Amino acid sequence: EHGGRSGGRRSGGRRQKDRSAGEREPAAARREEPADPAGRARDICLRLLTGTAKTRKQLADALRKREIPDEVAEEVLTRLEEVGLIDDAAYADAWVESRHAARGLARRALAQELRTRGVAGDLVEQAMARLGPDEEAEAARALVERKLRATKGLEPQARTRRLVGMLARRGYSEGLAYRVVREALGEEDDGPGTDDW
Repeated sequence: EHGGRSGGRRSGGRRQKDRSAGEREPAAARREEPADPAGRARDICLRLLTGTAKTRKQLADALRKREIPDEVAEEVLTRLEEVGLIDDAAYADAWVESRHAARGLARRALAQELRTRGVAGDLVEQAMARLGPDEEAEAARALVERKLRATKGLEPQARTRRLVGMLARRGYSEGLAYRVVREALGEEDDGPGTDDW
């Protein structure tokens, strides 16, 4: 009898757990999960795409985390691509434009960021083609000009090192970085009155 009672208590404990888990699940189910995996996958993707564009790989990773079967995820993602809701080429173009403009990142750094987001190599190359060597040098020049005043009191070698290091962290090649920094420091020496403009 004791055994039966303690067994009853244990199963009661299990029922309690099941009940509390059950209370949580229907709310989540109502909010986000149609019964079929394809419906769930679509809902997850559409929610993620509402805020900002995502690459196909980012969405595939999110579906995998939610335990959507790979073949279902593949179907849903392909369909979303067909209707234009996933567009890795447009994503790459927009990424390059915004990150280059906002942070002055070089082609190498931008390409690396796109690859880590799962954009295919050919699409990365296409996006990089929009950013020519002239635009890259111009962006490097603008970054150096913004930082030039902050390095004023330093020795020439220390200024050069600091400015070249700043460009290197944004993905600029050593050759371009040194050239742009030398030009900027040279122009500064040629125009002593420019600070008073």
